[in-house]
Amino acid sequence: MTAGPSIVWLRDDLRVADNPALRHAVDRGGPVAVVFLLDEASPGIRPLGAASCWWLHGSLTALAAELASRGGRLTLRSGPAEQVIPALVRELGAGAVVWNRRYGASREVDARLKTALRAEGVEVSSFSANLLVEPWTVQTATGGPYRVFTPFWRAAQEQPFREVVETPALIDGVEAPGDDLDDWRLLPTRPDWAGGLREAWTPGEAAAERRLEHFADHELANYHRRDEPAVEATSRLSPHLRFGELSPVQVWHRLHGELAPAARRNASGFLRELGWREFAWNILYHWPELATRNLRPEFDAFPWNAPSRDDLTAWQRGRTGIPLVDAGMRELWATGAMHNRVRMVTASFLIKNLLIDWRVGEQWFWDTLVDADEASNPFNWQWVAGSGADAAPYFRVFNPELQAAKFDPAGEYLDRWVPERLTPGYPDPIVDLAQSRRDALTAFEQVKASVR
Repeated sequence: MTAGPSIVWLRDDLRVADNPALRHAVDRGGPVAVVFLLDEASPGIRPLGAASCWWLHGSLTALAAELASRGGRLTLRSGPAEQVIPALVRELGAGAVVWNRRYGASREVDARLKTALRAEGVEVSSFSANLLVEPWTVQTATGGPYRVFTPFWRAAQEQPFREVVETPALIDGVEAPGDDLDDWRLLPTRPDWAGGLREAWTPGEAAAERRLEHFADHELANYHRRDEPAVEATSRLSPHLRFGELSPVQVWHRLHGELAPAARRNASGFLRELGWREFAWNILYHWPELATRNLRPEFDAFPWNAPSRDDLTAWQRGRTGIPLVDAGMRELWATGAMHNRVRMVTASFLIKNLLIDWRVGEQWFWDTLVDADEASNPFNWQWVAGSGADAAPYFRVFNPELQAAKFDPAGEYLDRWVPERLTPGYPDPIVDLAQSRRDALTAFEQVKASVR
């Protein structure tokens, strides 16, 4: 055993199973302090949205109980990492600090901390834990990042993915003073708008593992119908992956394990979606300003409309008079989630029918989605806008009426979320779909003209 306890600094990896940093600290021997730091001040950190704050509270509560069942303790601290972590090292006389790597702009904080702590004689180790492949390991033949998904995913799968790390049975936990979770005020109170979230979701590692097993045993067999929002065919794993209650490596190996024949036929299709998540993180790693800048700079010339308060509020609250758009936005407001097909439709409507900057919608989803992460959320908004990597062409405008007829032909999804749509009280559409599509294509001509 090396002198001094180990500090395990958790971020978006709120689990005990398949946690390489925690496993390393336990194997090092001696006491282990598991720390979660609420850092919304360091450079490169994007403060959490309201729905994510709600989830984080539940996830940390579950993690503390899981650690306690194995002898560990969860210490909560808040503040800038470059101040808090060294102070905790001195407080505990720690001999090692370990963490699982992150890949956004905040990784620069980690790099500076690693250098500073090592200069003080502290062991520092970081690990790959939350992606299947490290972003810098998947490169084109010329040594650059991929900007098209299919060759990226093909190249990624040529690498051997790591095995699941063994879960520590016992942790020699260190008692360290910390913050009280309730003092962080992550939960809504005035008003308490989270009733729908509580009904729809259970945060935490145990719930994530149950969700994965249920998906493998039941919904995966229907995954070929994943575009139908009324059908239970999707995994609902995204918030668990976002907070690291489950790793993509665990999902990958589970779906290469024992499955019923119908599920086996759909496994590769689902794992491709896991690859799409990897692609988003790969893009963010190379373009850390993904949430604020067009990946394709020619879109800087796009003539966005100044958002009308009435139109934006109608979109946010599901009162546009377009049933599928309203259904999706109401589902989001009630549950903190939205079916993926409907996410594309609602995003397309805001961008291409209302001509509102994709960044406005991205920020709304960041605040209201329980699964909003710093890679997938802006990446997918830029994909719909046409300004991102491997993006949908701008002239592809999702027609909400045609999408509803194709993917919700019996109106089951619409009946659930917009039951009044066929009554006189339902609002008229705030925009003409055909004319607004023509306006969008005219606006796009300015983008094309800017690169001639």
